[in-house]
Amino acid sequence: MADIVLNVEVRERTGTGGARVARREGLVPGVLYGGDKDPVAISVKMNEFKKALYTGKLLGHLVTLKYGSETQPVIAKAVDMHPVTDTPWHFDLYRVDANQQIKINVPLHFQNHDAAPGIKRGGTLNVVFHDVQVACAADHIPEELVFDLTGLDIGDSIRVSDLKLPANVAAAIPAETVLATISGASSQADEDEAADTAVAEGAAAESAAEEGGEA
Repeated sequence: MADIVLNVEVRERTGTGGARVARREGLVPGVLYGGDKDPVAISVKMNEFKKALYTGKLLGHLVTLKYGSETQPVIAKAVDMHPVTDTPWHFDLYRVDANQQIKINVPLHFQNHDAAPGIKRGGTLNVVFHDVQVACAADHIPEELVFDLTGLDIGDSIRVSDLKLPANVAAAIPAETVLATISGASSQADEDEAADTAVAEGAAAESAAEEGGEA
């Protein structure tokens, strides 16, 4: 079972008005949904929610929802932050069974940049996806996916099929999906140089034509 426990209260008032009241009372409003039950408006004390959020193990992980003496494994699917104060503003929890197979996005990180010849020669790692959707049991969600850049050169691409996934975890997106590429720092310069050459040649040709016409 998950390490994080969220002690929730059921909100009698729903909608924008109910959420506003909850925030005035020092609570973070949220919604519990999923499974074969109706959505339920809930809330968690702000200080408890912040503590859980700042562990880095709340969003996208299996956590335990506790209401009185009842407990329920849930997945924190989304947390909205206030755009100005950056405090938790609203959250969504999804009911699951601990062993239930789910699809969820897992953060993707890259390591050993210094061991990639392409980057050492001035290339740039262009990340297309910062997370990857995987299929796994709710109680076996990876903390992160890590790709080793060792040996990669300019022009190389990292695809889903290149990832080393944990046991019993499968990618839920096509294997050929490009996650990142290493591009050369000189590619844009080469293009600019080619463009300048074309302009110069065009100008020279135009000048020669004008001189020929005057003769």
